[in-house]
Order: sequence, then C-alpha cells, then structure tokens
Amino acid sequence: MDHEDELPAAVPAEALLALAGGHHARAGRPLGARETAGHLVKVYAIEAPGRTVGDEEARAALKVAEAHLASARHRGSLGLAVVLVHAGGDGDYVLVHTWIEGHMADLAVFTGPAGKPELLRPGRAGLAPCVWEAAVLAHEREAFSRHVLDGTGPLAGRLAAWRADTVEGALR
Repeated sequence: MDHEDELPAAVPAEALLALAGGHHARAGRPLGARETAGHLVKVYAIEAPGRTVGDEEARAALKVAEAHLASARHRGSLGLAVVLVHAGGDGDYVLVHTWIEGHMADLAVFTGPAGKPELLRPGRAGLAPCVWEAAVLAHEREAFSRHVLDGTGPLAGRLAAWRADTVEGALR
C-alpha cells in the first residue's frame, strides 16, 4: 500500500465508520475507595446515555468483586484493585482489575443484562475492556506507576496519593 488514502483490503471500512458514527462520550465518576476482601479497592461508575449506576448496582458489583478478590492472593495479588461498574448500552459490566506480582495485572470481566445486577456472570473467554473502560484503566495504570511504584516516602502516603488520584467526567 503506497498511498495514505488507500484502505488495506483487510480493513472493514463500513463497519469501522459505523462504529465511529455511534461513538459518544460516557460519564465516568469515582464511587470512593474501600477495603474489600483484603484489598484496597477504588470503585468507578461508567454510564451510557440514559443509564445510571445507583446504590443497588454498586452494591451488587462490590459483592461480585468481593467474591473474586477473596482468592486473588492465590493469583499473586498485591492488595490493590480497581472495580468498574459499567451501566452499558447493551447490558451491565463489572470489571475487577488487580495489580499482581511481577508488574502484571489480573482482570476479570463480569456481564449481565441491563438493570439486573443479580444476573452478573463471568464474561466469555477473551473479553477485554471496551474503549470507555480502557480509559479508566489507563488512568489507573498511570496513577499506580506514579504514586506507588515511582513514589517516594512511606508506603502509607503513596497509597493515600494513589487512592485520591481518580478520573471523572466524559470518557471518550
């Protein structure tokens, strides 16, 4: 391919343009931090237009996260996690992201029908964060690196800085 205006044959132009045409910002907001299942957990809500994350959805998500985090030490967890409660356009999602040994992360994705938090179940193999969820996780990667890994001073102060460093507003 020699020209910038030529599309590679492998690129489904119509599908990509349809996806781009439907792309919009979603509201993201922190729901606080808490200790759950031996982890310090930062919790976020992500809301599609017309959807909200209320107390019931947050409680259900934390119940799912707690069950997952209960065995996280066996997967090398270092005790810090981020939980995303996503009221999506096509259903509900809960992501549990845990920092583990070796500069790695563990990610679990749970899915369910919209507005039925009691039906959240593990997502299919290979399911990864959507663009809005990835925006929050990218912020959290930077916050973890900046405050915990590259921070100075006592660990308690570094964790307090990490805990306070949140993202809020329109997620693109």
